[in-house]
Amino acid sequence: MNPFRRSNKVAAGGRTELSSLLYSFKRDFYIVGVFSFIINLILLVPAIYMLLVYDNVLASRNNITLIVITAIMIFMYVLMGFFEWVRSQLLIRIGNNMDRRMNSRLFQVAFEKCLKTGSTDASSVFSDFTNLRQFITGTGTIAFFDVPWVPIYVLVIGIIYWVLGVFAAFAALVLFLMAFLNEFVSKKRITASNNAYHAAASFASLNFRNADVIESMGMLENVKKHWHPKYQNFLGLQASASEKASAISGMTKFFRYLFQSLILGLGAYYVINGNIITGGAMVAASILVGRALSPVDLAIGGWKGFVSSRDAYNRLNQLFTAFPERQSGMPLPPPEGNIAAVNLAAVPPNTNLQVLKGISFEAQKGDMVAIIGPSASGKSTLSRMLTGVWTPAAGSVKLDGAEISSWDKNALGGYIGYLPQDIELLNGTVAENISRFGDIDSEKVIEAAKTVDIHEMILSLPNGYDTYIGEGGLVLSGGQKQRLALARAIYGNPKLVVLDEPDSNLDDIGGQALLNTLKKLKENQATVFVISHRTHILSVVDKIMLLAFGVIKIFGPGKEVLAALLAAQVKADGMAAVQTAQPREEAADFKNLSSE
Repeated sequence: MNPFRRSNKVAAGGRTELSSLLYSFKRDFYIVGVFSFIINLILLVPAIYMLLVYDNVLASRNNITLIVITAIMIFMYVLMGFFEWVRSQLLIRIGNNMDRRMNSRLFQVAFEKCLKTGSTDASSVFSDFTNLRQFITGTGTIAFFDVPWVPIYVLVIGIIYWVLGVFAAFAALVLFLMAFLNEFVSKKRITASNNAYHAAASFASLNFRNADVIESMGMLENVKKHWHPKYQNFLGLQASASEKASAISGMTKFFRYLFQSLILGLGAYYVINGNIITGGAMVAASILVGRALSPVDLAIGGWKGFVSSRDAYNRLNQLFTAFPERQSGMPLPPPEGNIAAVNLAAVPPNTNLQVLKGISFEAQKGDMVAIIGPSASGKSTLSRMLTGVWTPAAGSVKLDGAEISSWDKNALGGYIGYLPQDIELLNGTVAENISRFGDIDSEKVIEAAKTVDIHEMILSLPNGYDTYIGEGGLVLSGGQKQRLALARAIYGNPKLVVLDEPDSNLDDIGGQALLNTLKKLKENQATVFVISHRTHILSVVDKIMLLAFGVIKIFGPGKEVLAALLAAQVKADGMAAVQTAQPREEAADFKNLSSE
């Protein structure tokens, strides 16, 4: 019952996840098949009715016969309409059940696609599934069930007269050849057209995320110049595919109507030359040929949809295989915050570049660790490894002795606080963002806001904590967004907190609020990793890690590392390393920090 089977990549266990979903509806498709059988059986009625009218009613001039067969014909049409309705309802139910069973899985796959590949086009996953579902529950499936009736109609025509049956078989063969020709000519073009469309749409969507930059610096025309060739490529491929498909569709319709008319003429020949068949049989054969060729014509007309849905099926299969369903392991006790990295190596998604190269370190519960180093040294990559966002290419990161990637993220999330370098707020209210879109505990929300000193600012918003901040937090300034994201990171007193450049957008007041937040985390015995070069941050941490070129150059107690950096600063061979690890204007503060 799966028209996509030949393009399906079979997994080790047999069926893929997506093909297993379709296979689970086999009983429903069998029922659809039964109703299709009844409907196609009833579709013999027009031919039989014409046969009886021409050969019996007109010859006998019997009104009773006409009334009876007309009543039977009407009843059968009513019955057919009912079965058509039931079949459509079954297909709708299949579509709804597919959505119900797969929406959570699709959401996870779309999320992991963005998380692990850097893609921003999560909507393509849902549109592919919608494309597939609409084809399976639409005319594509109906044509699939109707095509097997072609030889049955041909056989019935052959019973009327064998020459007409041979002619009908030849007509059906020609249309099937047209269908295969349509596949051969249009498949690659339609697939290329769909890929070109996704490339153009993805380019526009990705760049429009920086709409303010594009507008402020007059870059719109330049961006459009890069987008336009991609879109023109899509239009060209689509036009080429449509031209080929429409040409074949036109030829198909020509042959269909030609054969339907020719069989009428052929039947008339045998009527007037020897009375081999009757006039009623002649008309019935013409009707049956039209019915026999109709499913093939319908299939050719929907071929573009079939190719598109088949491509969508293959893309979804690849994603489902690449991002298997998350399995919940045995629940672990709440973490205390002990971190151990052993020979940790990291390779960002979609690259072959090893950013972290076999680093090892430990941080105990309550430790506050500053991570410093030049640009592209691997600091942000390490922050993602510590929070389990990315999986190690080699080695491990363990939280309380357990590999952090093995923890159930739903259970662990409440114990983790993370502030990424690029601040992104979710599309919701202030309270929803701080509470991480969970059940809003007003006391915890206000406590987190007061800790980062934005409670008064939030109250000044139009609806306070219920203010809808829009996509990306457009109603907030950069500093406000950063402090709101910081409140989200410390919400619920997490045990492990990772802050990536938490002071990049903060003024003096925000900087002081950050220091107060770090002190509060210290009091709560949270393990904190903070990426920063600011001396006022380095002055309160327990340990400092200097990363350079993906390896740890120095790691130890804060005062000792600062003293080592100060000593290295006065040496010519260490000057470059110190200047990249610390801004020039702050270098003079090392002496004061190391002497405290």
